[in-house]
Amino acid sequence: MGVYDANHEAAKDVADEYHCEAYGNLKDLLPRVAACTIAVPTKYHAELAEPFLSRGIACLIEKPLAKDIFDARRIVEASNKFNAMVQVGHIERFNPAIVAMRRLNIQPKFMEVTRISPLTFRSIDVGVVLDMMIHDIDIVLNLANSPVSSIEATGVSVIGDVEDIASARIKFENGCVANLTASRLALKTERKLRVFSPDAYVSVDYQRKVGMVARKSENVQNIRDAVSKIRSGEINDISQLKFDELVHIEELSIDDVEPIRAELECFVDAIINHKPSPIPAEDGYSAVEVATRIVEKIGGQTV
Repeated sequence: MGVYDANHEAAKDVADEYHCEAYGNLKDLLPRVAACTIAVPTKYHAELAEPFLSRGIACLIEKPLAKDIFDARRIVEASNKFNAMVQVGHIERFNPAIVAMRRLNIQPKFMEVTRISPLTFRSIDVGVVLDMMIHDIDIVLNLANSPVSSIEATGVSVIGDVEDIASARIKFENGCVANLTASRLALKTERKLRVFSPDAYVSVDYQRKVGMVARKSENVQNIRDAVSKIRSGEINDISQLKFDELVHIEELSIDDVEPIRAELECFVDAIINHKPSPIPAEDGYSAVEVATRIVEKIGGQTV
């Protein structure tokens, strides 16, 4: 229908590209839409979302939901008060590898996440926790499905006043533990999630959108047989044994879907068919709250 941007030239360029109208005043756009995307710098999310939410207009709000827990709470309260759907733009939920892993119904006991990359010079006004780690905070909270019991964290600032490298350990009330590492000063890009459960081990590569699973039920007997043969003397040269050949590894069945398209289609489908938001404002608030606790734990450790 239309686009609004504080930069009127930018709004006009987008409107020309998508054959819609550029609005110089947000109030003029409000009566014309049933849904909108809030894709502005994080510090403006609450300010721009509230006029839409107060009219019952559904909002897809980019991650993180807000710059702090206070603004995040404003959005949650407005969403509930005016019965306006909010979908938070945690795009990794729609990563085909994550979608495939969720089909396995894994109950994680331990998770390890690495998200590192060279500096892109975007979002350097916020630390790496809210810039990058927020993706993984949302994923581990969703997978653990349990309240957080404790958080430990450390971080280092190199180029400014906020952390550029961070490591956090999140413990959940159900006993699950998640270790998260994020850096925007690495010499390579790596975005991986490893999940350990009593029944399986799953590894996901966010970037390549691939994953694998090794199931306990399919592998433990092979390993026990090998150990038994070593102990009995049937196998004298253990160098002949190759662990990767004993373990059956299965590639995840991945649907080739573009995450941004899947995210938008899910948003529209929820509005048209009156479905619950797949990533409600409360989930976005939880991610911001945990990110805030991590940054607070880092606190005076940054140098």
